[in-house]
Amino acid sequence: MAQLKELRTRIEAIKSTQKITSAMKMIAAARLRKVQILVDKNVGYADNLRRSALRVLTEIENEEKSKNIQYVRPLFLREVQNPQNYELYVLSSDRGLCGAYNTNIAKKATTRIKQLLKAGKNVNVICIGKKAYRTLQRTFAGTPAKISNLQVDVKDISYAEQAVKIVHTLIQKFERKEFDVCEFVYANFITALSRIFECERVFPLNLNTENLSEEERNKLLFAGEASYEYMPDKMTVLTDILPILFTDTVFQIIVNAAASEHSARMSSMDSATRNAKKMISELTLKYNSLRQSAITTELIEIIAGAEAI
Repeated sequence: MAQLKELRTRIEAIKSTQKITSAMKMIAAARLRKVQILVDKNVGYADNLRRSALRVLTEIENEEKSKNIQYVRPLFLREVQNPQNYELYVLSSDRGLCGAYNTNIAKKATTRIKQLLKAGKNVNVICIGKKAYRTLQRTFAGTPAKISNLQVDVKDISYAEQAVKIVHTLIQKFERKEFDVCEFVYANFITALSRIFECERVFPLNLNTENLSEEERNKLLFAGEASYEYMPDKMTVLTDILPILFTDTVFQIIVNAAASEHSARMSSMDSATRNAKKMISELTLKYNSLRQSAITTELIEIIAGAEAI
């Protein structure tokens, strides 16, 4: 009977856990739907914004070649020769229960930091999320890499406000020459079941016109047979577009990281709920078998006692 009581207790405990994991799965799914809308809506906007910047930059480069002149590049495109100082933002979760999401983020960041340290670079790591911060702090204790955690208040505001705040900080730091290159380690959302862990350079902006084919250049520079005219001049237009593009790039990274976190938690909780259901089924079968065995034993004892009388 003690074993039956123990099984009943286990079954009730697993049922309680199943209710919690099921509720967490639904919460994660609801949050994922909200963020996924932002991800999907931003794709077309970001693509058009980047194409506009590439168009103006291509026009400027063509003008430089034809007139044999050289324009001073805007702040967001200024490459530092032989960069030594790297700023690395690592986006992870504050909470667990999302499978291997945080572990994979930490692995990706660890690989990149080791590459930079091996090349003799100065690395300043800023974590947004406690999980990656704790892992990286342990991993790189006693190394030249500086590991810090961004203030929690950045997660108490909207994704757009987060992007604006981070961009503002980065611009100030770059102007003070605190870093040469800024990179983000994050999970790029693909579907609810898949994501890619990436390390992407965001500053200076990566606007590469060298690899554009002639056909791609024509698509950029002409709308059908019509060409583009600029008012004010091309450099002013480019200077105005780049801060918007930079902010959108950071925003895109933040919402992709959020969508990846929610999808990972949803998948993890779904798996936990299904495992709990399977355990309950197995334990219930075992409980019923033991109970039936106990009843049969009692009946045999009663019958044997009656026959003895």
